Amino acid sequence: MKFDKTITMLSASAAALLMLSGCTEDGSNGVDGITPNANEATLISFSELSAPVLDEEKSSLRATDSVTYLKTGKTASIGFMKLMATADVNNGETFGLLKDHTDAAISFTDGSPYICNGTNSGDGSGLDHSSILRANGRIFMVNQFECGIGGMYGMELQQNNGTLSVKPDSMQYISQKADFGGWVHCAGMTTPWESHLGSEEYEPDAKKIEDTLDPSTKLTSNSRFNEVTKFYWKDENNANATADNNPYFYGWIPEVKVDASVATPVFDYTKHFSMGRAAWELAYVMPDERTAYLTDDGTNVGFYMYIADAAQDLSAGTLYAAKWIQTSDEGAGKADLMWIKLGHATDAEIRTIVAGEPVFSDIFAYEAPVGDACNPGYTYVNTAMGKECLQVKTGMEKAAAFLETRRFAAMKGATTEFRKEEGVTFDPDHNLLFVAMSEVRKGMTDDAGDIRLSENKCGAVYGLNINGETQTAYDSEQAMIDSNYVVHNMHAVVEGAPASYPEGSAYESYTCAVSGIANPDNVTYLAGQNILTIGEDTGAHPNDFVWAYDVVSEKLTRIISTPYGSETTSPYWERDVKGYDYLTVVTQHPFGEVSTGDVEYGLVGQATDAQKESFVGVVGPFKF
Repeated sequence: MKFDKTITMLSASAAALLMLSGCTEDGSNGVDGITPNANEATLISFSELSAPVLDEEKSSLRATDSVTYLKTGKTASIGFMKLMATADVNNGETFGLLKDHTDAAISFTDGSPYICNGTNSGDGSGLDHSSILRANGRIFMVNQFECGIGGMYGMELQQNNGTLSVKPDSMQYISQKADFGGWVHCAGMTTPWESHLGSEEYEPDAKKIEDTLDPSTKLTSNSRFNEVTKFYWKDENNANATADNNPYFYGWIPEVKVDASVATPVFDYTKHFSMGRAAWELAYVMPDERTAYLTDDGTNVGFYMYIADAAQDLSAGTLYAAKWIQTSDEGAGKADLMWIKLGHATDAEIRTIVAGEPVFSDIFAYEAPVGDACNPGYTYVNTAMGKECLQVKTGMEKAAAFLETRRFAAMKGATTEFRKEEGVTFDPDHNLLFVAMSEVRKGMTDDAGDIRLSENKCGAVYGLNINGETQTAYDSEQAMIDSNYVVHNMHAVVEGAPASYPEGSAYESYTCAVSGIANPDNVTYLAGQNILTIGEDTGAHPNDFVWAYDVVSEKLTRIISTPYGSETTSPYWERDVKGYDYLTVVTQHPFGEVSTGDVEYGLVGQATDAQKESFVGVVGPFKF
């Protein structure tokens, strides 16, 4: 976009910074900043999957069955290969079984195993993201689980003419006890150095926990935090907490590396405390292996950038938060971005603070606002934690920046109005970042703050242009940002469309158009092919879909439909896995949002326990 059309809307200092950061003109068609040429024709075409109509279609995972490689004109058969489902047993381990702070298996109060599948009585949604890793000529998979008590499992995969399967007797539970345990692991990625980079979503509100903590029971008003206290920090009788739980234990970015130099691989787990604490959907590392973008899920949340001191090492770096400077309210909107520096830290120094088990009042002085106003010395913020007047206590700036990242970002002037900020991925073909916003609502559509757009309950995916090697980026203090991968704008790329269908029609339950996206969740880009893959987490489509979106032609093709009541979590393109490519996809809590009395979906409401287990698989194999 051209800044000369909108520069008068900005302050003089903001305008100067944005001009210094560089900008990209609108493309002639397609995504902003993409101007197609004769060499950029679509290279693949998927067979289109119909929206489900029959009970059998609604009750099963369905995937596109062929792909045409347009350069050669050849069509190849592909399909979905199921790899593992929760409750499956391998190497004496049960997939999704949660364990406590001593790595002992947890059971429910009735004695049954506590498996994170999203459809039992446990607190959570089930298996969420699976990364395929290549190491020492071998193939591995790391899987993380989105329950209050976070779980992770690693295993080796075997490959036969492109067909993947789990190697017998190879699955291991990945211990997280060295870094205070896991929490609500959501999306993730395979890093450029072949590690699994995960997430901890919906960090517990430390203020509310401090305000409501019962010293005798160690329980609070946060039910998920209580679940972890009761089950993770339990004693041998599965009864009482044996150690204090602390909200600052959770809300970080974990990484798992695999040592494949030995016969039995070692999965090494660590949390990156220097990347800040929020409701992380995921952190996405750019090709420079230093710059990462972090998306914050929820209502009134922020958007963050982390720049590591050294490539392939996320243990020390500088954290920034974005400020949205709106340039258009058309559709899902456009904005320029300014980056506000929050601070520099190492994992070790922040972990030391966390290990001291601080409480909210150690870091902040708090007052309740009156009419959205604060007394002198306090800063008014409106974040996922609500409206507050805050003051950072003396000497606690670093703790505030990294333990209370969203609150501190708001105090510094960053935008905390995004709604359901989900997946993020990079398009190296056009130097473009993509970020999914599940809904354009609430803080994004009110008359206050930075973002003032029209509501779209079906959501949108945004494109963000990268500054590139020829441009220099500056932060809000006019200090140079040490990265060639700084994004400087946001613009809607593809939007969902609210819709209604006649009673009695096949799509009467759809509230977003059947031919378009609904509540986009995770996204992944197929480099070299112009394909952005978009997964849904929605009730507006009774069956959630995965779409292939051609970023040049703007064509959407439905390629996966999951069972009713499930979510399509973390589709991810895994490239060149011993000569083959795969699209991983997790089906989370199938039939979990359906009652047994569901009349409209007939057999769907009669799913067996086995059908309700979350599962991971791949679509493929592809040979590009």
